Amino acid sequence: MNRKIDLNLPHPRVRGTEGSPTRRGAKAAAPTLRRPKYGTPEGPDPRDPLSDGSLGARPKPQKNNHYTSLKNKIGDVEFKGYLCGLKTTVMANLRNIAIIAHVDHGKTTLVDKILQQTQTLEPSAGGEDLILDSNEQERERGITIFSKNVSINYKGTKINIIDTPGHADFGGEVERVLNMADGVLLLVDAFEGPMPQTRYVLQKALSMGKKPIVVINKVDKDNCRPEEVHEEVFDLMFNLDATEEQLDFPTAYGSAKNGWMSQDANEPAEDVFTLLDMVIEHVPEPKETTEGTLQLQITTIDYSNYVGRIAIGRVNRGTIKKGMRVAVVKRDGSVKKSPVKDLYVFEGLGRKKVDEVEAGDLCALTGIETFDIGDTITDAEFPEGMATIAIDEPTMNMLFTINDSPFFGKEGKFVTSRQVRERLEKETERNLALRLEDTESPDQILVYGRGVMHLSVLIETMRREGFELQVGNPRVIVKEIDGKKHEPMESLIIDVPEEKSGKMIEVVNQRKGEMKVMEPRGDMMHLEFEIPSRGIIGLRTQVLNLSAGQAIMAHRFSEFAPWKGDIPSRSKGALVVHESGTVLAYALDKLQDRGTFFVGPQEEVYEGQVVGEHIRENDLVVNVTKGKKLTNMRSSGADDKARLAPPRRMSLEEHMEYLNDDEYLEVTPESLRLRKMLLTESLRKKNSNPALRNVKM
Repeated sequence: MNRKIDLNLPHPRVRGTEGSPTRRGAKAAAPTLRRPKYGTPEGPDPRDPLSDGSLGARPKPQKNNHYTSLKNKIGDVEFKGYLCGLKTTVMANLRNIAIIAHVDHGKTTLVDKILQQTQTLEPSAGGEDLILDSNEQERERGITIFSKNVSINYKGTKINIIDTPGHADFGGEVERVLNMADGVLLLVDAFEGPMPQTRYVLQKALSMGKKPIVVINKVDKDNCRPEEVHEEVFDLMFNLDATEEQLDFPTAYGSAKNGWMSQDANEPAEDVFTLLDMVIEHVPEPKETTEGTLQLQITTIDYSNYVGRIAIGRVNRGTIKKGMRVAVVKRDGSVKKSPVKDLYVFEGLGRKKVDEVEAGDLCALTGIETFDIGDTITDAEFPEGMATIAIDEPTMNMLFTINDSPFFGKEGKFVTSRQVRERLEKETERNLALRLEDTESPDQILVYGRGVMHLSVLIETMRREGFELQVGNPRVIVKEIDGKKHEPMESLIIDVPEEKSGKMIEVVNQRKGEMKVMEPRGDMMHLEFEIPSRGIIGLRTQVLNLSAGQAIMAHRFSEFAPWKGDIPSRSKGALVVHESGTVLAYALDKLQDRGTFFVGPQEEVYEGQVVGEHIRENDLVVNVTKGKKLTNMRSSGADDKARLAPPRRMSLEEHMEYLNDDEYLEVTPESLRLRKMLLTESLRKKNSNPALRNVKM
């Protein structure tokens, strides 16, 4: 039986769907009507079901463009109304998907193109690249560090898209957000194929029962091999114990950079709509029910200077409403009650304030006093918690301590141990892969993380916030298993030109690496190794130097294995400052044959600071502040100009990997300095000689 609903309002809002009760007790209501934010009066809009052609022709606007007559029939519900010259969009369905891939395989670029082609972005933003990588470090490093939520409206279906990090060190972010998705887009490079992080995140998704859609990206590259990569992905899923349903995955081929996706790699398309059609067809709708008490698990925490902490998660059961009193079930089982102040859903790149959110949708809420990632927001009278989010353990730690160098407090605003500790504790609230451990000294904290990249992002963030601190060298976590010493192992992949492969094998073997696979791929040689995590520290710089920057290196944690023995650390000694002062070109010129310097003329240094790398294995104390003596005597050739090689400048990660056991890295908002833990030469000599350690000097 047909029902008619007249909507003669400028902003019609009709809640509910056919056959579902509304809050006022009506038998049924029409699907939600929404005024689209973007789009032009002319031409079809892929987000608008009324412009698709299958649901009815789009009405032509009147000349004055003030009122447009709209009449359309969907199912047995008929709409009739006059809207202010704008199209209406029927939000009939919902899909939640996460995009997972190895770093730099094109996840964020693909999301950019989807947002642009579905007209979710403002026209002025259409030319930007990597719109979702809004963090400064993400843009500088060219990688995704923090997961992002956006939504689009395509053919009447709201699609929530979760962009995830691709680097193995940020796997904790991926593990959390997969709980919010019903399906995943697995993005794979058409040349490189499945990489270490691909295996890691895919294993997590398959174990959670997610249905994958495989997207083979960059098919326009030279030497690409899409069909071989497709077979490799199938073999990988089979090895990861995927179900028959998961193995029967659809595949899209295309180029995210050029903005097209197709079912055939040899037939380029005009847009990415083929992929979106696959999402609607193959990703299941949320199975949650609005019946029963509320359940929402917090998977992400955001922060606003105006409203404070913001909880983000998926409504797994029931309905959450603005002003509703809820209970927060903590990890330890304790319950705290609090009201919901404001409620938001994701719309485009932003958030839209709403009064209620039903099961299956993603939302953000404020007003909850105390909560952590993994807590459950549930009914206040009948609290029922969900299983906590399991996060893999960290594999590496670093010592964080206050800055006690002679330059203490000159460049930073936050310098005390209390300020550093509070900042680190705040970080653990949203970074589940990070852990803290107290030491015997109140000024020192052991910080555990997933790897050098994971910890370096934290250090760089603190540095930009105005913190001064010092960190020790990264150390892997060693476990006792069955009475034997075990250490973390990594799966290492190196793609390098064939003529450089011998050097790669040699340097990895020196670090206790064991080669598993060696095969040619085009003009590159593909090498796979099993190597201790200790051997990874400092390896990237060495690999890039030996390959003249042509090597591609990736790694991920695999398992704990028996201790592999000692690995040679830094092979060269350090050039250490003898006395504080200003670096002079005259002194550097005379010392150039002693090694490579990290500082240039006119820089301030202090006693005990490491200013260069010695050409030999031992440390050498040098006086870089020595000036030329002024006399009345002159001779031919005595006043030649100093010709200095440019100093070697290292990034934060390179500094961290360069550190030795007896050194600190001093981190300030303006500088990175290497220094010895014991600044004076006499103390270092005393500490190196066991017979003199207890002698007062």
